[in-house]
Amino acid sequence: MSESNPARLLPFRSASGATMSVAAKALVSSDPRSEQVLRRLERVAPSEASVLIVGDTGTGKELAARYLHERSRRAGPFVAVNCAAFNENLVEAELFGHEAGAFTGAAQARPGWFEAAHGGTLFLDEIGDMPLYLQVKLLRVLQERQVARLGSRKHIPIDVRVVAATNVELSAAVEAGRFRRDLYYRLNVASVRLLPLRERPGDILPLARHFIDYYRPKLDLGQVALAASAERRLLAYDWPGNIRELENVVHHGLIMCQDGVIEAEDLGLEVNPAESTPAVSAPAAADLLDGLTEELRVLLKSERGEVYESVERLLVTTAFEHCERNQVRTAKRLGISRNVVRAQLKRYGLIAEEMAAG
Repeated sequence: MSESNPARLLPFRSASGATMSVAAKALVSSDPRSEQVLRRLERVAPSEASVLIVGDTGTGKELAARYLHERSRRAGPFVAVNCAAFNENLVEAELFGHEAGAFTGAAQARPGWFEAAHGGTLFLDEIGDMPLYLQVKLLRVLQERQVARLGSRKHIPIDVRVVAATNVELSAAVEAGRFRRDLYYRLNVASVRLLPLRERPGDILPLARHFIDYYRPKLDLGQVALAASAERRLLAYDWPGNIRELENVVHHGLIMCQDGVIEAEDLGLEVNPAESTPAVSAPAAADLLDGLTEELRVLLKSERGEVYESVERLLVTTAFEHCERNQVRTAKRLGISRNVVRAQLKRYGLIAEEMAAG
């Protein structure tokens, strides 16, 4: 990009100046397609419409939501909530609040995230993982603009703009019966799609240089440059983990580099995952599925029990090994959210509990 049209870099920082702990710590609009996304965010921001942000893990969905909030007319706080991170027994209390004695351990009343975001923006990340019973209650809150804490019949008015995000196609989840159609329409008044990093290559090097400047003071390094070989390696890689993966790769490169230059071998990147396995043609894939269908019919006719559990375990295990035990790539290959994959891997003993929580 020329000097007359520099990349627009949008790092998001807390009030103390520290970069927020989110999956992607910067958005950049060097690539024309990213510039189009930022222009769309700027058009949507002043409205009060609910917004649905769609994008793979690590593409910067929370940063896009923060940008919407900062460009809006709302003076209240920005509150970010990961719907997949809550204990299923406590998620309702977390969102809507509770009164003292509402459940075991509720020693005192506590407002929920909707009340905390009053006058501002509530960001609901991983909305596709929200249980169906809770989707009903969320829809009611969005329609009535009031909440009732657990253990209370009093309704509290709220003034909250909801921005939701997902890394799965909610329209497909609606057709599969995993997501309410009416809630989908309520959330999807305006939509913004964030492209994976591989589809906006013009952002890769500006982001890499941003992360170099971010991490080198922490490592007590002077000026550090990317060698031409490193730039080529970065541009050739598929980036299944998107911006977050790029940040980690640059951090690793800074640790390993010598004489103020990051070489290709310092990055620790292997062969492009997209090139590591030959693609299967559409006709061949169809033949494989036909053969698999016949095998499944034979299995269903057998006396073997727990067929669904066995097939699911085999599918998840095989996909995990095929994707070199990378959760992000496994989720992408299976077409389901990373949180669902993580729960399955934990259930089948393929990852440790602390790793599943990370």
